Amino acid sequence: MTYKIGLLIDEKRYEAIKNLPFATTLKSMFGGDIRVLEIEVDEETSRRILAEFPAARVDARGFLEDLPVAFKRELFNAVVSTGSVGREAFEKVFAKIDEIKQAAAKEKEYVPPPT
Repeated sequence: MTYKIGLLIDEKRYEAIKNLPFATTLKSMFGGDIRVLEIEVDEETSRRILAEFPAARVDARGFLEDLPVAFKRELFNAVVSTGSVGREAFEKVFAKIDEIKQAAAKEKEYVPPPT
């Protein structure tokens, strides 16, 4: 089964991905002020994400939710740098998983503002 991760895309993030092939798949939210990029996640990758972040869960829509801000930020950065919403982006994220988990641990005390 495949799951999804939704990344919220504001104007600043849109500028970073507007020329990438998947930019046309963005869905509008809140009257078009925010867009969401839905990234499909295969079974193996979703199991790994859920194992790395015990607070994460799968909601009724099949989306991986309650993921740390640090993970979603790094996933967005990987999507931009690889130009892919597939395995290449997740491999880049998992290469930094220890750093992401350290940043995620701090989120219990303080959630960082968007960059």
